[in-house]
Amino acid sequence: MSTHFRSTLSCVRLMAIMASGLLFSATAGALEKVRLAQNASPISGITMVANQQGFMKDHGIDLEVRSFTTGRQCLETVIGGGADIATTAEAPTTAAAMANQPIAFLARTQYSDLKTLTSADAGIDTLADLRGKRIAFTAGTGAEVYTMKLLEKAGLTKSDVQLINLRPQDMAAALASGSIDAFNIFEPHVANARRVMGDDARLLNTSGIYAETFNIVLMQDYLESNRETVLNFMQALIEAEQWIKDNREQAISVIAEAAGMPEEDLAAIFDDYIYEVVIDDRTMDILNTHAQWRLESGNHPSGATMPDFSKVVYPGVLQEIAPARVTAEGL
Repeated sequence: MSTHFRSTLSCVRLMAIMASGLLFSATAGALEKVRLAQNASPISGITMVANQQGFMKDHGIDLEVRSFTTGRQCLETVIGGGADIATTAEAPTTAAAMANQPIAFLARTQYSDLKTLTSADAGIDTLADLRGKRIAFTAGTGAEVYTMKLLEKAGLTKSDVQLINLRPQDMAAALASGSIDAFNIFEPHVANARRVMGDDARLLNTSGIYAETFNIVLMQDYLESNRETVLNFMQALIEAEQWIKDNREQAISVIAEAAGMPEEDLAAIFDDYIYEVVIDDRTMDILNTHAQWRLESGNHPSGATMPDFSKVVYPGVLQEIAPARVTAEGL
């Protein structure tokens, strides 16, 4: 064999080896596309951080985020096939479960109290002062349940007030213009209104009346077909939770930017958000309490009964990667 031929053969082999290596590298580095329907507020802080700080990419996920103003819109988008995973509250989750939608609830990622903001001119200083007032809420979200709990705490019924269904982003303008006397909603819509209205805004003391959860929900068939991707997605969320706890000030900056709100506004309410990726007794209690409220209030699909949450809550994903985070009894 000639020296020239051996040299040529060696080059061919080297090129083949290099090409094989490049192909392997490209395959190994390929990211899995995941479409997330995300509520664009700090209640989605964990998924925001997981994406912005690169935890999703670290776990092989190219996250495409679609932003919405309510968790109901997020879950409806997933049910309709427009996204793969939703960040959503317990209200849309129980509605879907009662409608026998094949959803899979993977974990709670946050909980926080809902709030009531009034105007200085409305004359609302105590819960009893809500009688006869025009109160806005967003139907189909945790704000609706909170509103009913608020009235119950005040010793009032729906007939004692005028309830108005508004989108969260429309509430501040309605309150500032005087077309409503108060609104019930989750942050950051309260903080946004307080910034705009200044001293004309009044925060009613409703602490502890109702805490809304925010959760990770997807369809069962997506979980079955993409289990490894879902495991990676959840691992990224766990790492994001720890990063938030270790980097409070930076977390405020990242989440505020993702939510489109001033850092100083988020800083003032940041400790209201309890971020943790878990399935605990609080998670299950809120789901059951909310479902029971739907049955008692008639706010449910025709013929609905109490959901069997063992068919909706999928603890196996979280148990596989972080078993200590699943502490709810009976799971």
